[in-house]
This record gives sequence, structure tokens and C-alpha cells, in this order.
Amino acid sequence: MRKLAIALTAAAMLLGGTALEAKPKLTPEQRLEKLLEGREAGKPVHCLPMWQTSEMEIIDHVAIVYGRGETIWVNRPRDPKYLDSDDILVTRTYGTELCDLDIIHTVDRSSHFTTGFISLGEFVPYKRVKPAE
Repeated sequence: MRKLAIALTAAAMLLGGTALEAKPKLTPEQRLEKLLEGREAGKPVHCLPMWQTSEMEIIDHVAIVYGRGETIWVNRPRDPKYLDSDDILVTRTYGTELCDLDIIHTVDRSSHFTTGFISLGEFVPYKRVKPAE
């Protein structure tokens, strides 16, 4: 019985130590900064071809990031309060591009009710900066 108590105490101490070492959660702005590390902003554009919007990440209440690899595109909506990674984004486009005039509806994943509307801003490209040799 004594060995069991010692083993349980040791396990609790190990688990408690792991919780103390956990990294602090990043704010949405910090998450975006981390995504943009080593990248340089380019000239904003009004529209993106639809093929460049296939990979997307939502930064809650801050931005939508499109693409991966050499260039990523950041869109900071005009009113990002409804931007939530738990919601589904429903976009109606008129043509083959996603533009800053397009409006996105946000829909709750569980109830499927509309939770808000987002007016897109300009798309800012961020390209990787090549290290100086």
C-alpha cells in the first residue's frame, strides 16, 4: 500500500510539473505576427484569384490568412468582430476572384444560424525575405 501511495505522489508531481512548463497561449495578434515572421509586406491588391484562396486560416477577430509557402495574403476585414475560427465562412463571389467588396457571412457550426457579416479589406501579400549572404 505504501508503494502505491509513493507512486501516486510521484505521478502527481510529474503531471503538476508538466502543467507549469506549458507555454502561454498567444493572443490573435501575436499569432499573426508569428505567421508573418521573416516575411515582408508587398503592395495591397483588391482581389485574389480563387485558386489562391484554397488554403485559409482564420485569426480570431483579427484577419484571414490565405495561401502557404513563398507568399501568403493577409486580409484584415473592416469589422473583424465576427471573425471566429469556430464559425463557417460563407462567401458569395461574382466571378473568378475574391475581392474586397465581397461580403462574407459567418455561420455557427452547430446551429447553422448566421452569426455575422464581414466586409473584406485589401489583400496584403507577405513574401519570405531571403537571408543576406
